[in-house]
Amino acid sequence: MKLLRFESGDGTRTGILEGETIYDLTAVSPSFSDWARAYEDAGSLDGLVASVERAKGASKKRPYEYRALRAPFVPSEIWAAGVTYLRSREARETETKLKGLYDYVYSAVRPELFLKDSGLRCVGPGDPVCVRADSRWSVPEPELSVVLDSAFRVVGYTVGNDVSSRDIEGENPLYLPQAKVYRGSSAIGPVVTTADEVLQPRSLEISMRILRGPEPVFEGRVNTSQLKREVDELVGYLRRSNVIRTFTVLMTGTSLVPPDDFTLKGGDVVEIEIEKIGTLRNPVEQLRT
Repeated sequence: MKLLRFESGDGTRTGILEGETIYDLTAVSPSFSDWARAYEDAGSLDGLVASVERAKGASKKRPYEYRALRAPFVPSEIWAAGVTYLRSREARETETKLKGLYDYVYSAVRPELFLKDSGLRCVGPGDPVCVRADSRWSVPEPELSVVLDSAFRVVGYTVGNDVSSRDIEGENPLYLPQAKVYRGSSAIGPVVTTADEVLQPRSLEISMRILRGPEPVFEGRVNTSQLKREVDELVGYLRRSNVIRTFTVLMTGTSLVPPDDFTLKGGDVVEIEIEKIGTLRNPVEQLRT
């Protein structure tokens, strides 16, 4: 089941996507206007799915329009895992002055986990992701992103874009928050595919295309089978001595890194597609301050 939110003439509404049809659930059950509450009321993912299926028969159908989509939910928090793919390790080693650091992070027992966002800086489909004003080298990072409930159970999966300033992080690893956390530095969407439809999260195709005008300036493809760590392992470390709210996102890392001579520019468009989920498309804005 694919959960989403979309904009109509009477505000933001919630529904499910099947093929090219959106089933608008907002009028059927007001509780679906707040997915966190709906999930907790249902008591489980199975309960939520059953509730949605019951409501679908009485819901209004709408055609799928990407331009009307919003972020599928407002994240409680976004956490991210770093250096979980070999390509990411290689890229971080290239950019940093402290050689050997990311080799260690890649092979260490404990994964790198950090708080990317409180939800305040996250955008949805069609909204601009941003490049810092003080960055000379910025890239998108396409990531399979796990949606969790307050008990650290996997609700589903969405597409994530962890935009990063590689020059700032490379200058000093302690500058990671400035390289990763700023306005428009993350995006999620276009839907949440529930966990019952993604039984093998480490066997999904991920592709990214960056357009500059009508032409692609970067295209790449990877499979999550190259992810060094199991999703359950990353979630297990996140839950240690920790507390989260329902609809917290965990980005699992990237393996699609553009060449070192590439940087995002204002006006670019980033398209990230993940099998079984969909395509997240965002224009790029160059911040001035």
